[in-house]
Amino acid sequence: MRMLIANGTVIDTDPEPRVLPGADVLVEDGVIVAVGAGLGAEDAEVVDATGLIVLPGFVDTHRHVWQSVLRSAAADATLGSYLDLVLGRFAPAFLAEDVYAANLWGALEALDAGITTVYDWSHIQLTPAHTDAAIDGLGESGIRAVFGYAHPGTDDASRREDEVRRVASRGLPGLLTPALAAWGPVYGSVEAAQADWRLARDLGLRISVHATGTGTVERLHRGGLLGADVMFVHGNGFTDEAMKLVADSGGVASVAPAVESQMGHGHPETGRFRGFGVTTGFGVDTVTDTPGDMFAVMRAAFAAERSRGGSLTTAEVLRMATVEGAAVLGMDDRIGSLRPGRQADVIMLRAGDLGLAPVHDPIGAVVTAAGSANVDTVIVAGRVVKRAGRLVDVDTRRALDLVSRSAARIAEAAGTAAPVAP
Repeated sequence: MRMLIANGTVIDTDPEPRVLPGADVLVEDGVIVAVGAGLGAEDAEVVDATGLIVLPGFVDTHRHVWQSVLRSAAADATLGSYLDLVLGRFAPAFLAEDVYAANLWGALEALDAGITTVYDWSHIQLTPAHTDAAIDGLGESGIRAVFGYAHPGTDDASRREDEVRRVASRGLPGLLTPALAAWGPVYGSVEAAQADWRLARDLGLRISVHATGTGTVERLHRGGLLGADVMFVHGNGFTDEAMKLVADSGGVASVAPAVESQMGHGHPETGRFRGFGVTTGFGVDTVTDTPGDMFAVMRAAFAAERSRGGSLTTAEVLRMATVEGAAVLGMDDRIGSLRPGRQADVIMLRAGDLGLAPVHDPIGAVVTAAGSANVDTVIVAGRVVKRAGRLVDVDTRRALDLVSRSAARIAEAAGTAAPVAP
């Protein structure tokens, strides 16, 4: 099947973001085969991109998708109170069907906002049924996702190596890839971390770990656990030595600037990671207190780094939200840019919308002015999942009904105020 995205203002991101006015993108069997002006394509479905900004889909490198059902439930929370409320009170109330509803709704939210790939750091594995429900919700949505399995608890007795092996060996639906979301040695013991790293590397899974402050990177270094397969989430307060150790090991980073600023993790380390040569992407993290779109994340990163006296540019921000984020996930050979040979994960923004027009600098406009409401079209692996501003081939009313009923039941079980009925 051939698709021609015609006459758009195209922004590619590799090797550096650049604007191609009046350009076409030719897709065959879900793969980009050419980008340029005046491309011919017989028997192709033509998507008229006149008046649209065309760019690669956003890559969210860290999100707890199951928390979509808890939107704004911890808007004023610090990290400590978030952990007490969300993991201490809400999470134990989740049934498997709640996880399915939340992951479906959260993935659809991401797609609607132009996020075509998400790393789901999933720490709601109360039972194998909960795990399967999370996977099924992601798969049904049509999003490209990394499913990061986290053990049910942080103590050594909660480790479920058999479940990690089951998830890694089962055929994941759709465009899903397995990974290990590791607790230790931040929330777990060094011994558990060593066992998890051995397990992940035995199964060929990439590893993601939350880390702030001092000591974590150094402990991993002493244990011989650093490597190019390790993604550090947050990194607030890392010493220069820790930054250098991560860089020298080929490790990567995911920064969640909106959550980190609001919850008090510390100043987002976007500029420091990149200054040390660490490949860095962005994450929404949780919608319990921040928006679920990449536009808000990009603006938070840009403002936070500039307030620190950094020289971060909008082009660098856009690159981190696309191809550099793809590199964080080990997927830049497949997604994140419009280079021929890459999967056709493409989004289109209406350049004539209020609040976005007139567009003097398309790259600057995407980062500083655009929002989810401007997302006209979303394509994942060559399949249109959003057209003319609406998700297609998915029953959003059913998904809303499922997540609304789950939200009400979970709030009641946790003893919190009932959410407003949609």
